[in-house]
Amino acid sequence: MLANDYLNAVRQTLDFLESTQVPAVEKAATLIADAVAAGGAVFCSDMGHGMSGDFLNRAGGLALVQHFTYGFSLTDPVPECKRQRAPAKDALEREAESVRLAVRGGNLRPGDVMLVGSVSGRNRGPVALALACREFGVKVIVFTAMVYTKEVTSYHPSGKKLCDCADVVIDIGAPYGDAGVAVPGLDFKLFPMSGVGTLVSGWMLWSTLVEKLRAKGLEPTVFMSVNREGGKEFYDQAVKRYQEKGY
Repeated sequence: MLANDYLNAVRQTLDFLESTQVPAVEKAATLIADAVAAGGAVFCSDMGHGMSGDFLNRAGGLALVQHFTYGFSLTDPVPECKRQRAPAKDALEREAESVRLAVRGGNLRPGDVMLVGSVSGRNRGPVALALACREFGVKVIVFTAMVYTKEVTSYHPSGKKLCDCADVVIDIGAPYGDAGVAVPGLDFKLFPMSGVGTLVSGWMLWSTLVEKLRAKGLEPTVFMSVNREGGKEFYDQAVKRYQEKGY
């Protein structure tokens, strides 16, 4: 059954994370714990397919993880016959500058931590964000699939892939092309593995971070499900505590 094949692929991903990624998770958790102890903040950018949302404001999760997103609105229509014109010579630099503006114009500060994810690691947006963060002194933890990224070229004009722009790389274990289950009659696999790898390795990181913060004498603010008895009151107190302590 394909469902069993999928479960076997998931087990292989979990085995990969357990056998290879614990050192990277430890390193990333230490980086975050040191940043928090020094008064820094922790941000998670969009990771695609809504995966970053699993780390934010979740029952059993940490209050210190905050969402980082940005956008710019531009209205400058041209007729269809002009849409294929060559880009302006400085278009890529202006694009990079818009990302720098987002990084420098908000609440990020040098010494903070940013989580950035891309399965293939080739896309321009995550690379641009990671580069702008490191340029500004923000530490970058990357979630990517190294088997995949080794097989592709970068879309970023620098030629760098996301793994080249990180202080710590966590390999989510997805295969080239992401999908992990062979299906008879098809010459490519189905059913992506990156979601499993990203979410599990992410929660490995947060659980390790709890231990490291406690070892420093810092009790992190955590959330309880608001649907439990007393959950809403607990949540409200947790938010209040986070606002006062910053972690």
